[in-house]
Amino acid sequence: MKKFKKISFILAFSLMFGIIPSIGAFAMEFDNGYIISDLDMTDYSSMSCTDVQTFLDRRTGTLATFTAPDKDGIVKTAAEIIWEAGQENKISPKFLLTMLQKEQSLVEDSAPKQSQYDWAMGYGVCDDCSVNDPAILLFKGFGTQVDSTAGANRWYIENTNNGWLKTPGKNYVIDGHDVTIKNQATANLYNFTPHIHGNYNFWKIWNSWFNQIYPDGTLLQAEGEQGIWLIKGGQRRPFTTKGALTSRYDITKLIVVGKNELEKYEIGKSIKFSNYSILESPSGNVYLVVDDKLRKFESQEVLRTLGFNPEEFEDITEAEVGNFEVGEEIKLDTSYPEGALLQDKITGGVFLVQDGYKYPIITKDILKINFPKYPITRVTPEELEKYQRLGSVRIKEGELVKPTDAATVYVISNETKRPIYSGEVFEKLGYKWKNIRVVDPKSLTNIPLGDTVDLDFLKN
Repeated sequence: MKKFKKISFILAFSLMFGIIPSIGAFAMEFDNGYIISDLDMTDYSSMSCTDVQTFLDRRTGTLATFTAPDKDGIVKTAAEIIWEAGQENKISPKFLLTMLQKEQSLVEDSAPKQSQYDWAMGYGVCDDCSVNDPAILLFKGFGTQVDSTAGANRWYIENTNNGWLKTPGKNYVIDGHDVTIKNQATANLYNFTPHIHGNYNFWKIWNSWFNQIYPDGTLLQAEGEQGIWLIKGGQRRPFTTKGALTSRYDITKLIVVGKNELEKYEIGKSIKFSNYSILESPSGNVYLVVDDKLRKFESQEVLRTLGFNPEEFEDITEAEVGNFEVGEEIKLDTSYPEGALLQDKITGGVFLVQDGYKYPIITKDILKINFPKYPITRVTPEELEKYQRLGSVRIKEGELVKPTDAATVYVISNETKRPIYSGEVFEKLGYKWKNIRVVDPKSLTNIPLGDTVDLDFLKN
């Protein structure tokens, strides 16, 4: 609750790499100095008016059918009032919905009292105030409450240095606890509700409603932080070197999200070494990194025969060896352990050849996407006959693709193609149109259809 009266309210980041701090599994714990990100609070395009209505329809409260005068006295639906207040003040509708639930439980209360609508946000009502005070009655009414709250939070942002508002980077004693406020959104929340418990309730509601699960193969970075993470198997895996990232993924596909969105994932094993690095352990074992596996060279003779230079070896600790899955051992008769592209001189067909097997590459688009810098060696059909043929190469994980004969965009994840049917969903998830690869439809025929990618807050 606040002690002020109504006032008339008229991505850049540096990509850096370093060791990620150690935090426990399922690290989403309440931090009284960082409640939501600034992006979470100000992303006013995070929901359309239709999204707000759909969200309310899925809840048990009465706001789905509630109408009231807006700030200008025009009767509108609750969804319209919430969405328009967010657009006018550049405040996220998600934030306003969470505040409505935190203050008066209106989103999920199936039988609210009139007073809950009248003071929907608790705006202008301090702990010791009377709602019958003529000065406070100016703020009565659902529309006024929602608009005033959105406007107040925009005002906090634009007047953060006025001297009396709580601001980021400073320490305050709140409810007997030291609280160091780490960002503007958290400062806003304490300026509106100067109590830890109230803001803890906000945090609980927000994280139960608005956390998105991203497909495996997605690169995420928390707003304002340096670390880059790979989403895989329900975990977030940190890249701890630039080479580890760029040897596997395209950093232009990075998506910036709120810190809470990232912290819901358990922390997985770090990704430190570039793909196809040669690593030597203290015990003298030498390994080849192939994706997430370590493949041990059988002997020094194998290393010499295959032409690997000891000067290129990197050190790996025994503990780090234990972080990898063990791959097939590399022996004298192992052909192309790193993989090679061989082209049939007669037919022109290109194969990925690795470990005695050949995998056909069925379209030029797959070749361009998966192997943009790989050299291609032309060989005779007789040379290719030495290798057993297995399944065709699929487009790699994390890619956004669209076939030339359809409008659907897919994200490749867990060896499936997951459709994203809505451009609005595509943008709200943080994907970039420029990253879509338009491909020959044949490029997708060897990938089974997966689950639709959608906004989780509209599914629950």
